[in-house]
Amino acid sequence: SVVPDAHAACQDATVLQELLQAGFHRELLVKAELGGGAEDAAGCSVAARIHLPRGIYVDPYELASLQRQNLTKALLVPDAVDVEAPEYLATELLVLLYMEPDPRCSGCFRASLPVHGRYHRPGEDTEEASVVLKSPEVLACCCDSRLSTECWTPAEVEASCSGSPKGSCQWFSVTHRPVQEESILQVPVGLRRHNPAVCVLTLLATALCSALILAAVCKHGHFT
Repeated sequence: SVVPDAHAACQDATVLQELLQAGFHRELLVKAELGGGAEDAAGCSVAARIHLPRGIYVDPYELASLQRQNLTKALLVPDAVDVEAPEYLATELLVLLYMEPDPRCSGCFRASLPVHGRYHRPGEDTEEASVVLKSPEVLACCCDSRLSTECWTPAEVEASCSGSPKGSCQWFSVTHRPVQEESILQVPVGLRRHNPAVCVLTLLATALCSALILAAVCKHGHFT
């Protein structure tokens, strides 16, 4: 295999992330360009290491389904995620998202991943909460190559080059420049001043539904 040109990667590598769609359920698109042509990355795996803040999560069941269909390849740390937890009770997550070569661009890689916003505490005077997603780190794993580490530094990643659960190899952090330092996810939230009205309506709805269930049981139930 061809050893990547570390000097070219150091100068030219770029990374771009985009949050597509709107609302709580989004698609995270990550693109990386190593520079110097596709031959520089021959025989290597490229991945994005993404740190998800508490306000964003990946559904592990959805991820497993996508991986069975070969639609994405990623490792989630930790792999057990409470998808029901609100933002203030959640923990940060780490995702290693394996990227595929982009045929439309020499030396380019891309991958996408569904992400979801968590519920936040009600706001005082705003109906949106901002979740900041930092630009991902670009990693390369060339198990069959001896890399010149002039611009590549070893990364502590316990994962294989292929994304299989077994085995591991040495990953390197690629010196790169992000197109933008961060992305902002706007999550809809309620307003604190609406709490009394919400509580009253919830109580009335609960009482009404309970009365309807009790009336149906009394009318149609069989008692001995």
